[in-house]
Amino acid sequence: MNQMTQTRSRIRLCSTDDVDFDSAIRIESGDLVLAVFNINGTFYVTDDACTHGPGSLSEGYIDGHTIECGFHNGAFDLRTGEVVAPPCMVPVRTYKVVVENDDVLIEV
Repeated sequence: MNQMTQTRSRIRLCSTDDVDFDSAIRIESGDLVLAVFNINGTFYVTDDACTHGPGSLSEGYIDGHTIECGFHNGAFDLRTGEVVAPPCMVPVRTYKVVVENDDVLIEV
């Protein structure tokens, strides 16, 4: 019987000190362009590109767990990537975040 094993690797994105409370930074790692958010000490990572247009989510407006893209004002829930305001229709990709020794990592 064949068993499929999925191995996850971790990518270090930044230090926890690199992202101020209730703000975001843009990180490029390999082929990934990501937005790292610090919401009251909890870290979230999404693709940086808005799914609706050329907006950068790391430069958007943060309201609680919602990021509003500055391009067309569509918004996403940082916890799930789900759309919470039009004109966006496609969820943004989110990543599982691990904080370890003051480093922010994602599992891919």
